[in-house]
Amino acid sequence: MDIERTPDERFKGLSDWPYRPRYVTVGEGLRMHYVDEGPPDGPVVVLAHGEPTWGYLYRKMIPGLVAAGRRVLVPDLIGFGRSDKPVDRAAYTYESHVAWTGAWLDQLDLADITLFGQDWGGFVFLVHVGLAPDRFAAVVAANTGLAAPDVMASFTPEQFAPAAGAFLHWLEQSESPDLTASWAVGSPDSALNQTAHVLSQEEAAAYDAPFPSARHFAGARQFPHLVPLDATDPPASMLSRAWAGLTAFDKPFLTAFAAHEDITRAFEQVFQEHIPGAQGRSHLTVPDAGHFLQEQQPDLLVEAVLSLG
Repeated sequence: MDIERTPDERFKGLSDWPYRPRYVTVGEGLRMHYVDEGPPDGPVVVLAHGEPTWGYLYRKMIPGLVAAGRRVLVPDLIGFGRSDKPVDRAAYTYESHVAWTGAWLDQLDLADITLFGQDWGGFVFLVHVGLAPDRFAAVVAANTGLAAPDVMASFTPEQFAPAAGAFLHWLEQSESPDLTASWAVGSPDSALNQTAHVLSQEEAAAYDAPFPSARHFAGARQFPHLVPLDATDPPASMLSRAWAGLTAFDKPFLTAFAAHEDITRAFEQVFQEHIPGAQGRSHLTVPDAGHFLQEQQPDLLVEAVLSLG
């Protein structure tokens, strides 16, 4: 497999990112990076990012969770951050991301996990919650979803139209030859930056550090094309099995959707109505925040994680 590995020098001296890199090998010899901070015997929290970001998105949440005694693990999905990056976009499938992250969970032998999943971090890791619910203690689903044929068919036009329009806008932007991670997070023109959030120069440089060339950016470009909108296999069957598990998941499940989120908002009601652990719970609408709500309201999100035990 033709892969790129971002040079370590790109990650030196990044703003608010002092964390020691750790690695496991997954799939066909791919190196997957993660951060592991806090007491080794503390309650486990996994913070899962989406695209086109990496673990740096959680730099404002890690300190508060560690201070509260949590063991905080932040994986970089394959194709992102310090993880290896296959160059061929065809290497990135929904099933491969689930397999890679599953291998990471297995090798670290993680249990009683509180998952915080945003964007594709939720789309990928919620599959594991549905297929292996005993491994998880609680979930915060933040600006994310889990598509399956029955779920997609259940959306009304009023639910689906705004999300579809926003997603198609992002799909078009994701193919721009000038796209960068920092632009997606910090440009007022980005379809993912609904609140016109502004990054500092240091923050922008850190978001772009993993992607020094177009060859490094293949995974980020491919993710929007992996959204399963119909009953096509193999992802449809996998997702249907995952949803079957989620409809029996009775442990704490909290939704935390930003007030200005549009792309994933339709899943908020689906989670609340169909997952037992979400019912009767005081769910969170995150004020003054958009798709990358970790940038704007990290303290509120830390409180949400800690509220689940």
